[in-house]
Amino acid sequence: MLPLADGGEGTLDALHAAIDGEWRTVDVHDAFGRPREAKCLWHGFDVAVEAAQVIPLDPARLDPISASSRGLGELIATIEPPGELLVCLGGTANVDGGAGLLEVVKELPATTLVACDVDVPLADAVRVLAAQKGATPDQLPELEARLAPLAAYADLPGAGAAGGLGAALASLGAELRPGAAMILDLVGFDPSGYDLVVTGEGTVDATTVRGKAPGEVARRCRRAGVRCVVFGGRVSTPVRDAETLALSGDPARAREDLVELGLRLGGLGAPG
Repeated sequence: MLPLADGGEGTLDALHAAIDGEWRTVDVHDAFGRPREAKCLWHGFDVAVEAAQVIPLDPARLDPISASSRGLGELIATIEPPGELLVCLGGTANVDGGAGLLEVVKELPATTLVACDVDVPLADAVRVLAAQKGATPDQLPELEARLAPLAAYADLPGAGAAGGLGAALASLGAELRPGAAMILDLVGFDPSGYDLVVTGEGTVDATTVRGKAPGEVARRCRRAGVRCVVFGGRVSTPVRDAETLALSGDPARAREDLVELGLRLGGLGAPG
């Protein structure tokens, strides 16, 4: 078993499992201004922060019009200046083009790398990602208008990550990188020598192959000639480089679904 991530939720946990690091916490606000405690991972003089630790996508409140990235700006502004800063992007509630962050952060505290969970450019961010955050069709023009100030980054891969936060950080001088490739390299993912690799996420859709961890796993397995199975609680778009299997879609059945999947892949059939 190997914890993987792509910049979205759980990226700091995957990094912590692979490197020696020190957890520190910072008091911030979430996307709707509610107090929240966020973790940072320090490794020597370098620090990694995760946007989903601060402004996570909350299924109980899907409201991209009200959601702000200001809390991530609070986190970056509060930490003591590191040697190098890694910002992990993905799994956030906002589609504000980083406007909230830019209200707080005028200059990055150190050389900054950004791990983007998708390669979506800013020009495609609303079309590809806004519906996942709860946007309705009539809200799309307003959300598109919010991204207009960062039009210089319209075609930059990853600029659309986390509701346009990729573009905002790029405007401050950060370097955007594909998060999945970066994290898989850091944790030492290597499928060679295995007969089967199994990976998955909550929803497998068109964005899975746009930079998400399961899509990167599938690509590396194909190159290594290793069988790969990608599962999803829901599947709307199969992964081209793998066998794609849909589970029940019921989060309450996650454990049972995965046990049944394991038995099925082991040739034992599902429990009767």
